[in-house]
Amino acid sequence: MQLREAATAAAVVLSLSIFLLSSSTDAHNITRILAKYPELSTFNHYLTVTQLAPEINRRETITVCAVDNGGMSDLLSKHLTIGAIKNVLSLHVLLDYFDAKKLHQITDGTALAATMYQATGSAAGSAGFVNITDLKGGKVGFSPQDNGGVVSATFVKSVEAIPYNISVIQISSILPSSEAEAPAPGPSEANLTALLSAHGCKVFAETLLANPAQQTFESNVESGLTVFCPGDDAMKAFLPKYKNLTADGKQSLLEYHAIPIYQSLPGLKSSNGLTNTLATDGARQFHFTVQNDGTDVTIKTKIVTAKIVNTLIDEQPLAIYELNKVLIPVELFKGALPPAPAPAPVADAPKASKKHKSPPAPAGPSDSPADAPDGDVADQTADSNGAVRFDGGRFGAVILGLWFVFLQM
Repeated sequence: MQLREAATAAAVVLSLSIFLLSSSTDAHNITRILAKYPELSTFNHYLTVTQLAPEINRRETITVCAVDNGGMSDLLSKHLTIGAIKNVLSLHVLLDYFDAKKLHQITDGTALAATMYQATGSAAGSAGFVNITDLKGGKVGFSPQDNGGVVSATFVKSVEAIPYNISVIQISSILPSSEAEAPAPGPSEANLTALLSAHGCKVFAETLLANPAQQTFESNVESGLTVFCPGDDAMKAFLPKYKNLTADGKQSLLEYHAIPIYQSLPGLKSSNGLTNTLATDGARQFHFTVQNDGTDVTIKTKIVTAKIVNTLIDEQPLAIYELNKVLIPVELFKGALPPAPAPAPVADAPKASKKHKSPPAPAGPSDSPADAPDGDVADQTADSNGAVRFDGGRFGAVILGLWFVFLQM
């Protein structure tokens, strides 16, 4: 009897573990869902281009109103900026769950749904809401609040649904919104230093403005640029050491705070490893390591580890992230180099920018200060990556093995 009870208990544990492991795979991926439908390929493509896909994947209880390639052609013919296209498509992501059944059972025949466009804070007034109306003849209509209540699209079919997590439906046409389509300038059309100053990196922006590195930054914005900007307090504390560098050293240090590609925060989290910077030119490495520390992203040099504390701009082709420390390259501060840590895993690095020739090896105290800002070297005493990996397959195998052992007793 005891053997049977033990075997039963083991079976229950095994069943629960399998359930928990399978439930962890229920997270949706909008790109994979839409990839099965060629007629929705353009809509899917622009969810990726505008970086809406990862935002959709992070949310639950959501409805995506997809439009076929013909409807997307009508939108693209307006020649909107990427920012405006993102706003329009954000209007097609409802922050509630509507599958086919629920659409035809709307209480009182109409419902007002908030959208991802409204959640961004960019929508003025009621422009970020969509009216859903159960029409006569079994049809369901959709109309943006700023479209005068005119039904501009109707429900076509259900594409895919994970109940109460995500519903993907197809509607007949793009939802028009003059507010969402407004031609606001994208980051590439704005002055970079002005953007930095306006979003909390004024000291870094002023330092950049007085240096030839500004031209390197500006020339890379259109093709893709990610800036790691030290916050004002961190930059102010570092300025005395910055002023001790040579002219070439100052330029290299500033260029060390950007990479010549666009990287969203999810992209940084998934592409850990050594990364080239604007200061890299082949003669000197000037690279750093991107690492995850739990849910945070850190930028690690051989001297200091800085953490991304805020996203200031994230609109392709430009991303700007605020750091809690200044990035210190070993090429300019060899005197502050701690004992070498264990090598970090190497990822494919983006192609280096060659806008500026790196300075020669520092020959005097002006290029190689004896130490880094207080506390920086201590950052290197541990090489911690907060991620924890759970090997569900091995766990299940162990439980299964224990179950058979109990049965043999």
